[in-house]
Amino acid sequence: METMIRFNQSIPNEKLLGYEELKARFVETGAWGLLSCIDLHECDSKTIRDPEAVKEYVVQLCSLIEMRRFGECVVVNFGEDERVAGLSMTQLIETSLISGHFANLTNSAYIDIFSCKFYNPYAAAEFTRSYFSAGDYTMQLNLRR
Repeated sequence: METMIRFNQSIPNEKLLGYEELKARFVETGAWGLLSCIDLHECDSKTIRDPEAVKEYVVQLCSLIEMRRFGECVVVNFGEDERVAGLSMTQLIETSLISGHFANLTNSAYIDIFSCKFYNPYAAAEFTRSYFSAGDYTMQLNLRR
């Protein structure tokens, strides 16, 4: 499995950081929030097409990264263009938002987790990969200031 982690310019030289180093950078830079963009490929086609499975994913993810959900998870199926058709999801959390889109044509998923409360993006990515049985994933991290 290939895992690629990219960082934005707020983390110099696209250096790969471990969890503790990333957490320290979050504090040192006075980051307002952390955005994780997780792109999953070769997902289980049944799971990414099941609205209840997507909602359960959000519940479990929020528990894992210790985020409090605000309201219900919204999952809709739309997209007239076959290239982008699939489920989309939004879940407000008390510290911001989790969203995602699931592309039926390619069995891919695109998950964004944004929170002003620090969380472990590596644990979130591995859980997400496992939940959707993805063949691989890439992740981009962005410290928002």
